[in-house]
Amino acid sequence: MGRRLGEWTKDNTKCMLPVNGVRLIDRMLDQLSRLNLSRVIIVVGYKGQNVIDYIGDRYADRLKIEYHNNPIYDKTNNIYSLSLVKDKMTEDDTLLIESDLIVDPRMFDLILSDPFPNLALVAKYETWMDGTMVRIDNDNNIVNFVPKEAFRYEDTPLYYKTVNIYKFSKEFSKNQYIPFLEAYVKALGNNEYYEQVLRVIILLKNAEMKAKPVGELPWYEIDDVQDKDIAETIFSKDEEKLAKYMKRYGGYWRFEHLLDFCYLVNPFYPPQKMRDEIQANFDRLLTEYPSGMFVNSLLAGKTFNVKQEYIVVGNGAAELIKSLMEGDEGKIGIVYPTFEEYPHRKRKEDIVAFFPDNRDLSYTADDLKHFFNDKDIKTLLLINPDNPSGNMIPATEVLMLCAWCKERGITLIVDESFVDFSEAWETSSLLLNEILEAYHNLVVMKSISKSYGVPGLRLGVLASGDTELISRIKKDVGIWNINSFGEFYLQISDKYFRDYKKACAKFQEVRGEFFEELSKVPFLRVIPSQANYFLCEITDRFTSRELAELLLTRHNILIKDCDTKTGLEGRNMIRVAVRDRKDNHALVEALNSL
Repeated sequence: MGRRLGEWTKDNTKCMLPVNGVRLIDRMLDQLSRLNLSRVIIVVGYKGQNVIDYIGDRYADRLKIEYHNNPIYDKTNNIYSLSLVKDKMTEDDTLLIESDLIVDPRMFDLILSDPFPNLALVAKYETWMDGTMVRIDNDNNIVNFVPKEAFRYEDTPLYYKTVNIYKFSKEFSKNQYIPFLEAYVKALGNNEYYEQVLRVIILLKNAEMKAKPVGELPWYEIDDVQDKDIAETIFSKDEEKLAKYMKRYGGYWRFEHLLDFCYLVNPFYPPQKMRDEIQANFDRLLTEYPSGMFVNSLLAGKTFNVKQEYIVVGNGAAELIKSLMEGDEGKIGIVYPTFEEYPHRKRKEDIVAFFPDNRDLSYTADDLKHFFNDKDIKTLLLINPDNPSGNMIPATEVLMLCAWCKERGITLIVDESFVDFSEAWETSSLLLNEILEAYHNLVVMKSISKSYGVPGLRLGVLASGDTELISRIKKDVGIWNINSFGEFYLQISDKYFRDYKKACAKFQEVRGEFFEELSKVPFLRVIPSQANYFLCEITDRFTSRELAELLLTRHNILIKDCDTKTGLEGRNMIRVAVRDRKDNHALVEALNSL
């Protein structure tokens, strides 16, 4: 009945759900029509006549289709629907398939080509999976079916999820499965699941049943609108796939096998002990209210050694950028290409754009002074290191730029979200009381997601000696704008500073190695970077769009096509994050394979 799908199943059963414009039942029947099957039996119930009328005779030249109706679908479960056609299972070998699946067609080749007669397709447990799990031995024998009520999260490394595609031999159905099915229904009723019968058979060692892992072949079970959305991304056409991923703006943990070289985080922090400490306090943090802005700004000040009245903590830097830019009046100078969150908050007519005039998109503080010297601006934005170029202006020069701005009554916003990835990171931050007090025209923004490797916590800070500005932003954002997990992270972060220094040192070492590897890819020109990403020009063979699409469709690797960024249109550039050595090598191998 698909109640969790809401309007999609209000007047139709789940198999009539369209995914990228193709109904599940059409996709499945088309795949089955390519197999050597004697017949297809469809058990219907809820809105079953809709299915029968919809299919009609469209598959008559390819499939012999029979229908059986479960008139009490709303009082029973799938064990009863299957029992209605139990006699059919004793007449031939059987594929048993659930209708809310979308699967790669190669799965049917996988199960039919395997010589073992009784087989279940399974996939290694992933966080999105729900329902029946199995445990298997080293020979892929199923040793136990694990129902929902017996599921234990601590055992998930041992679990495989049933894909809900099974192969039963005629002999197995006749001599084992059907007799047990009849006994099970008689003893426990019709409101059960047919996997329970398999569980009994396995526990009694009454028959052998093997699992066939599907590896990385894509599939999805669709129970709600979120499942539908994810399935439409996974099973989109090659030319549409990149756009469907990019519109999500994150959440890629839902796609277990995706390598994300698009979003930018430190791969070597936080350390395991810090993760353990947060996990040990999980229950309390989940069930208790966080502190308000007063306490959290105190914690942020403690974390960065800045006075409480100079700093405000945000639900990610994005919340603070929104508040800052919407309260900013007059024209603003922006270096392009840039992190688009800033200019998106301003009217186009209020932006004075500077475009570096060289292939590497590099620039100095003197370049900015020269360009903006005769421009009527009230604010100047500097992202340092810059995104996406990785260009960095040394802290001494930034302070001279700050003094230059102060003389002209210009507010200087310095976003140093990536500064800790730079070689001179320990002396490059402007988050110092003496600097903030000397330059009230300075606003320092810092995302904690990036260099601290905790984007899921949504933390950022904004600091300034202009206490009126800080007070305004504190009033603008919510009093409980960060959750207890973010607050606890700020509370314990200083204990792990030694680990953080080690992580930054390791990162720089790995970034250097990655630069050397990427530079050997024949169609890439890699621009040196002080951040945790490289901007690369594609010099031959591909457009940036083509390369991004190929890496995603062939290798499940996501990179940033920069052709959509202002200032990089038509320049054939991509941006790739720096990850750990294993992932970096996987990207280089994929590039070389093209």
